[in-house]
Amino acid sequence: MKLSHSKWLALGVAMSAAALQVQAKDFSGYKDKHHHKVFESYEGHVQVVPSSSGEVTRDYIEGRVFEDRNYNSTLDRRERGIAGVLVSNGYDVVKTDGRGYYRLPAKARGLESFTVFVTQPATHRVPTDSDNIPQNYYHHMPAGSPQLRFGGLAASGPQPEAINFPMIRGRYKKHFKIAVSGDPQPYSNNEVSFVRDALANELAARDDLEMLIVEGDVIGDDLGLYPRMKQILSAAGVPVLAVPGNHDLDFDAPSDANSLDTFKREWGPTYYSYDIGDVHFVVLDNMRYPCTPEVDNADGRHNFCNNPETAPRYNGIIDQGQMEWLANDLALVPTDKLIVLNMHIPLVSFVDMGSTQHQTDNTQWLYDLLGDRPAVALSGHTHTLENFRKGEFFGGWDSALGLGATPIPQIITGATSGSWWSGDLDEYNLPMSIQRLGAPRGYLIFEFYGNDFATTFKAANKPAEEQMSVDFLSPTFLSWFQAMKDWYDMPAASRPETPAVNIHDLPDTSILTLADLQEGTQLMMNVWNGSRDSKVWVQIDDKAPVAVQRTQQGEGEEKVTTLDPFALKKQMYVFRYAAKSESGNERTQGFELFRGSHYGTADPQPLDASRWTQSSNHIWAFDMPSDLAPGIHVAKITTVDAYGKRYATTKTFEVAEERPAPYFRREVFE
Repeated sequence: MKLSHSKWLALGVAMSAAALQVQAKDFSGYKDKHHHKVFESYEGHVQVVPSSSGEVTRDYIEGRVFEDRNYNSTLDRRERGIAGVLVSNGYDVVKTDGRGYYRLPAKARGLESFTVFVTQPATHRVPTDSDNIPQNYYHHMPAGSPQLRFGGLAASGPQPEAINFPMIRGRYKKHFKIAVSGDPQPYSNNEVSFVRDALANELAARDDLEMLIVEGDVIGDDLGLYPRMKQILSAAGVPVLAVPGNHDLDFDAPSDANSLDTFKREWGPTYYSYDIGDVHFVVLDNMRYPCTPEVDNADGRHNFCNNPETAPRYNGIIDQGQMEWLANDLALVPTDKLIVLNMHIPLVSFVDMGSTQHQTDNTQWLYDLLGDRPAVALSGHTHTLENFRKGEFFGGWDSALGLGATPIPQIITGATSGSWWSGDLDEYNLPMSIQRLGAPRGYLIFEFYGNDFATTFKAANKPAEEQMSVDFLSPTFLSWFQAMKDWYDMPAASRPETPAVNIHDLPDTSILTLADLQEGTQLMMNVWNGSRDSKVWVQIDDKAPVAVQRTQQGEGEEKVTTLDPFALKKQMYVFRYAAKSESGNERTQGFELFRGSHYGTADPQPLDASRWTQSSNHIWAFDMPSDLAPGIHVAKITTVDAYGKRYATTKTFEVAEERPAPYFRREVFE
């Protein structure tokens, strides 16, 4: 039975006469002709009405969703409820009634601990805290987390009498933009500073965003860095939605039930939904940690789950509770809304296409649930930028997951950290950290038009128009690459400290000899946000433009070896290994990555081979004409992406009968 309005007030919902005189702010203003929304702060919190009975867990969760007209996060006498808002206990989903009331089972469903959360409706906004984290939830854990390294959740005590969710009115936006960051993953305060300078600084300069989503691995294992990380991301000036990643786990949790307790304390629910305009954003936790042989390896294909006590690992899967919640959630969402799924581990991947850990076990269930709804799946995890169009298919998906073509677009959103903050420092003293498939570190901008969308990749600290890297794959480069690879492939115990060749031994790759052309040279174009539906043309001098094919067709094939010379030059010879000083600080010699793993001091050498761009699903290769005359030439490269956006670059190169002497000709002056 629902409580009367007067009863709710008697439970401690106070009225402030002074507050009632405050006029509701208008958040519907637009700053410029492009309809770019500039947020004012709506800072607040969920109103928790303490228990009068002292029951640890009651049969039902009750409360009200209300319009917070005076911005005090408290349900006052004249404030109205909001009808039709989705509220969930993590399993069941209900709509608030005409006066904003909701009721959900708790003990009646066997729930002792739970998170209750609301879906922000497209017509309203939930409050954020001082770090711009949405306050749309309440965690109930009577005794708190078990003992955890980073604390987890504090004891909540008895279940509240009521949990009330404040909101303010907002404009129903048909057109808006958000930023999406994959894997910032800083393991140290030094790397948190990299996030500040590579991501937060750029977003702080924008005024056209509605939201920032981080697709997991918000941090790199040290969850004590969360407070500083939140402050830095708050510079974007918009709500920050965080997806849990495998490096956001409480690794000392005794079971999956508590594996994200610290994440929950800092960021909120591990799964929920959030509406803006005609878009229904869904955040999912698709990791089980620790995975177990009984639950995860019944098929014999997840052997990494066999030792949860001595070698705990995670597995990519959407658990039963979320499956139930998502089915209930989508049942109440109009079928013409765009569903934007956000998870850390990809449903399917190109770079890890054969993996049963780094893809999601029950992807087919999700496909079936979505049916014909407009949808797109976003993820992180692989430190790659991968853009799959509807109907695309790679061979490993079948062998690992029994899947065919994807029925929805999917985007692995690249990594803000690039290849884990590795590589040499750039002009901003940030690691170049080229991603595994050859894209620079960066983030995506999504622009929504009703229930449709377009994406643009923004390479960090680079002009927005820069969308590809171009270089020549010639016999000259291949000779250098093979020498470096042969050295790297030697057993570590017998490998010389100094590589067989260095970067200065590689001749200018933009001078092509006649022999290079005769033996076969390709112009390799890595279009960072390219997809199957991208078009690429190459024009040499004044000849007619030629359409170029992508090296991976996405028609069921496995990975094809496709070297990217532009990326490999940076990945296979890193000067940071040789950094040393007389400072007396051992940790500043060479460099550190991950949990303090030390690299150097040593002669410059390649990064781990897993980071070399030896294949990619966004490379186009053009066979260079063998009859180009000696002299200077210009290649003009144009690409049009799946959304009709056009980008262009040029590559000026030389053809020579013989390669000119590279260094100062001292003999002329002798």
